Amino acid sequence: MAIDVLSKEGTKVSSIELNQDVFGIEPNQHVLFEAVHLQRASLRQGTHAVKNRSAVRGGGRKPFKQKGTGNARQGTIRAPQFRGGGVVFGPTPRSYSFSMPKKMRKLALRSALSAKVNEEALQVIDHLEMEAPKTKEFLTVLENFGAAKKVLLVLENKDEIVEKSARNIPGVTVLTPAGLNVLDILSANHVIFTEGAIKKAEEVLV
Repeated sequence: MAIDVLSKEGTKVSSIELNQDVFGIEPNQHVLFEAVHLQRASLRQGTHAVKNRSAVRGGGRKPFKQKGTGNARQGTIRAPQFRGGGVVFGPTPRSYSFSMPKKMRKLALRSALSAKVNEEALQVIDHLEMEAPKTKEFLTVLENFGAAKKVLLVLENKDEIVEKSARNIPGVTVLTPAGLNVLDILSANHVIFTEGAIKKAEEVLV
């Protein structure tokens, strides 16, 4: 499977063969769902909490004697049935994260990348080097690629200048192959790889 390699100006400079096992598989919808569910669950803080009957204030004294009043026996006015009482079976702080087998995680990434290739939403740039952080220059590159709204840029190695240039643009995410994840890939309208990043991703995901 061949794909054009473009320059920063958006003109074709060459073409490369994409690995069919990484960018040309039939996307596994169930594994994609599980991967997105895992990531979104891991993002949850899980800091929710309520006070049970042992945590609410007051209620140390028995409200009335055990017998002879005609009322049901009560030990504290902070029992759940009273106003201001503790909450029964309420949420407590917890972690929502869970794990997936390594093979499933790799399959999910390959499925997400293949889905972007099928949508013709994946492009390759020969290299992206900037002398100084310039948001305007970075925007020009995106315009040359026809990339709008949410854009995922995958660089071969971390580049602080490029990251700073993209930092103030809403919807633009800059990653390296090591940081590739299903949620960012599927959320992006356009995925742009540098030529070196393509090779690194294929090495990791084959």
